[in-house]
Amino acid sequence: MTRSYETPPVLSTPDSHVFEDPTPSSDIPRQRLSDEDILTTYEIEQTATQIRAGKWIKIALQFHDNMLHHAPRVFEALTKSLKGHRDKTAFNARPKTALENMSTLSEALPNERLYILADTSYGACCVDEIAAEHVGADVVVHYGRSCLSPTARLPVIHIFTRQPLAIAPLLMAFEQTYSDRLEKVILMADVIYSSHIPSLNEALIHRGYTNSYATKIIHDPSSPLPNRTIPTEIGESQEELKEWHLFHISDPPESLLLVLSSRVSTIHIYPAPESPSTQAPRPLLASSTFALRRRYALLTSVSTVSIFGILINTLSVKNYLHVVEHVKAQILAAGKKSYTFVVGKVNAAKVANFSEIGAWVVIGCWESSLIDSKDFWRPVLTPFELKLALEGDGERVWTGEWRSDFQGILNGPSKSLDANDDGSGHVDDGNNDINENDGCRNGEIDSDPESAPPEFDLRTGRYVSYSRPMQPITSLKYHTSFQSDHSAPESTSLIQRIKGEVAVVGGEVSPGAEHLRSKRTWKGLGSDFEIKYDEPEAYAGTTLEEGRSGIARGYTNGDESRRR
Repeated sequence: MTRSYETPPVLSTPDSHVFEDPTPSSDIPRQRLSDEDILTTYEIEQTATQIRAGKWIKIALQFHDNMLHHAPRVFEALTKSLKGHRDKTAFNARPKTALENMSTLSEALPNERLYILADTSYGACCVDEIAAEHVGADVVVHYGRSCLSPTARLPVIHIFTRQPLAIAPLLMAFEQTYSDRLEKVILMADVIYSSHIPSLNEALIHRGYTNSYATKIIHDPSSPLPNRTIPTEIGESQEELKEWHLFHISDPPESLLLVLSSRVSTIHIYPAPESPSTQAPRPLLASSTFALRRRYALLTSVSTVSIFGILINTLSVKNYLHVVEHVKAQILAAGKKSYTFVVGKVNAAKVANFSEIGAWVVIGCWESSLIDSKDFWRPVLTPFELKLALEGDGERVWTGEWRSDFQGILNGPSKSLDANDDGSGHVDDGNNDINENDGCRNGEIDSDPESAPPEFDLRTGRYVSYSRPMQPITSLKYHTSFQSDHSAPESTSLIQRIKGEVAVVGGEVSPGAEHLRSKRTWKGLGSDFEIKYDEPEAYAGTTLEEGRSGIARGYTNGDESRRR
């Protein structure tokens, strides 16, 4: 049944939708600060003093995304403050009899040049040395919260900014949480609220809390409390730290929460209100049991993976190259393959392009290495979790401790290749003879390119096969039989030499590259015209013909001069 229309239907988009932006708006609150607040929040005078003391000329200013709207005003305030310092230096260095030369001395001093880094290559908590080196910066001023990971090349001035926080509601919430005034409590806060810890501790001491400890910021992610000091009465064993409770201001990153969960007795989190006028929230008891169970299930699920991808998510954190080599050695010692990828900010779309990778290992700062991989096609692990995943089910023991700092991973025990190990589990005892269990000795090429027999995976109910890792290429020797006590007599007959060409990638024999080179049939565009396929009725490709050419207004087909 057809439907009749009295008027023509509207087939165009309404005018109200033409310029509608489908991008969701950002929920980051933007505060309007006065000029005095800019000077106080971003510590302009202290920053200028450190820059002048370091005698740096090119300064890169790195802001978090929620602080970029303050960047121009901070730039102007810091430029004005640096000029004031130069004028003060020229005034102090002036000759006593030549006051008129003060302006000349001020102009002779080098002028600092400031650069705003509008975007970061990796996480905002890390110092972006790559972007700073593009302008040849001498130092980076990092504003906002930071992971405080040590940098590799450039010096850094960390300005955490001073965020407002009401102390009276905070004290009330603390007393409701810890009614016993003899309780051992560690006071800790995010770096942007760390300036309130000393005043909070003093107020608690006046109220009778004699066992409270105020932490101080240090640049050491390997500390028992990452980047924080610990009480002096705690020994080297750090077992006494489990007798202390932790009161944390602001929501900590998930990686910090997992680290602290196994080191202190309990953790209470005081969510910082968005503004001082907001009603004070109630402290919440933090629990990481579910997160730890999920991480343990994730690492056990990749125990049968044969190919790992190493994601380098930082180029600035110190010792990241040592960790990459450490992870490669662990994967090779387990008889598995690894491929290295350098990416910017990790997302699911990037890593989904490599379907051969069974699991990923992120090499980043101690905060950004932990990625929730529920939206990823393959699991994403940290180097600490990879070490546990490569251990056998009978060897794997996890006490619940979780860590992500580089130094702890490098100092920890690890399985390494034996000096005579070929990477496949066989150890050379000095005898170069081939027996029935040997597949490759002294660079010999195994006739069977496949790997070890498949194993049954109880988790998936399937057989899993492992790919052989690439081995360093050495001299090629071929043995046709076992050596006997009586050597064969020498012969002067001509024999055909065995073809010993193998595909090599980076100085290592690659079975995958050899398969592509020998088995691939398509050689690219135009290959039909140049070669013939190895088929009984093969024939040369057709003759190439000139196609359509010209512009959109009119084309020419081949040699025809007529426009179409």
